Amino acid sequence: MTILCVRFQMPSAREAALPELLGLIEEFTPVVEALPPDGALADLRGAERYFGRDAVELASVIRVRALALYGVDCVIGAGPGPMLARMALRDARPGLTRAVPGGEERAFLAGKPVAALPGVGAATARTLCEYGLDTLGRVAAAPLSTLQRLVGARAGRELHEKALGVDRGRVVPNGVSRSLAADRSFGRDELDPGRHRRALLSAAGELGVRLRAVGKVCRSLTLTVRYADRSATTRSRTLKEPTAHSAALTRTAYDLYEALGLQRARVRTIALRAEGLAPAEQASHQLTFDPVDEKVRRIEEVADRARAKFGPRAVMPGSLAA
Repeated sequence: MTILCVRFQMPSAREAALPELLGLIEEFTPVVEALPPDGALADLRGAERYFGRDAVELASVIRVRALALYGVDCVIGAGPGPMLARMALRDARPGLTRAVPGGEERAFLAGKPVAALPGVGAATARTLCEYGLDTLGRVAAAPLSTLQRLVGARAGRELHEKALGVDRGRVVPNGVSRSLAADRSFGRDELDPGRHRRALLSAAGELGVRLRAVGKVCRSLTLTVRYADRSATTRSRTLKEPTAHSAALTRTAYDLYEALGLQRARVRTIALRAEGLAPAEQASHQLTFDPVDEKVRRIEEVADRARAKFGPRAVMPGSLAA
């Protein structure tokens, strides 16, 4: 076990403390990948040798320091690779690190549903279940040729390897400064999809304003929905073109939300993250013959100037004014 997947249990899933918490992990290893809004991957291969402790012992030290210095508890999964560490995290509880020892990958994965595997979406899971491949153990036992006929040559090979516990992922050091985030927490666990969509509209609008204020565009958008039981679902989508246009960000946010297929979900927090930031002057925009699009962008520029002069609530969508 050399990889940790850490999720910090920050109040209301706010990200303000995330850079400092990442710095805490970086005291043990420089190979840390931020997983906004509240998590990180850490490669501890060098740290294990340097400190003479295994990953589970180092995880305990990280947990104690996070509590002592920032008052933030965390749940931690450990495994031979990033995929297994992420999946172990789902079984972890505060105060206890869920570890997948090397050599026990197949046993750990065997009874889990195919939808639990990172990269397996609802459509792929549905196709596999129709043919009786509803657990990763059954997927691992299926012939590779069968999986390739069902989901495609490349996807079938990757699915087969992952079900066998082959984890080819790696931790890629990054920083949260290359992205912007906005989250909306509900006063109580919210069931109403209409309120969910208003939260998305508000968060996407905030991201658009902040991106335009710093002269940036984003290449992708990530939605994180956190539920009453503290579990969370995260989905990302690459935009058709880099943009800071609030309407485009909102459409993508709605698409991500609809793809989750939530039914009577008790939602506690909705967070949007704009990633892959780049200077706006270097971005291209596909021109259209639709005068409405150009009109909306001009209105957006005027609204930005009004917000800068009179405050962020000077101009907002009517559905958010109530």
